[in-house]
Amino acid sequence: MLTSKQRAELRSEANTLETTLMVGKEGVTESVIEEAKRQLDARELVKGRVLESSLLTSREACDALCEAVRAEGVQCIGSKFVIYKKSEKKAQEAAKQARAMQKKAANPVRRGAQERRRKAKEEREKRNEYFRQSAIQAAIERRNGKK
Repeated sequence: MLTSKQRAELRSEANTLETTLMVGKEGVTESVIEEAKRQLDARELVKGRVLESSLLTSREACDALCEAVRAEGVQCIGSKFVIYKKSEKKAQEAAKQARAMQKKAANPVRRGAQERRRKAKEEREKRNEYFRQSAIQAAIERRNGKK
């Protein structure tokens, strides 16, 4: 059951949605139910419309669809309605994204320590390369001096 705050938030999200589900003159058929299930799995929030040739009102169509797909009715205005069903697939994707963001936003102290270690390593490598080149140069000069 949705709370009034959840319902209000879903209504505001539904304002920008396109109408993707149509209920025709035959009413709520198996094909309409299957399409509603597919859309709810993909989006969680679906906006539908009852055509004028249908014998059902938007409230009746919304209630029938909600009962068939175990969804929640969010709103019915005129010939349009909005239904919501929490999708496990979307929840898993959101959790996966949250974990990825958490990894990116690692501990700033640890990140600073890692950055300092990286800079110190670069300095050591530069210093070692300089001394290596100096030793090579000195060896070349000694060899040329003995000849």
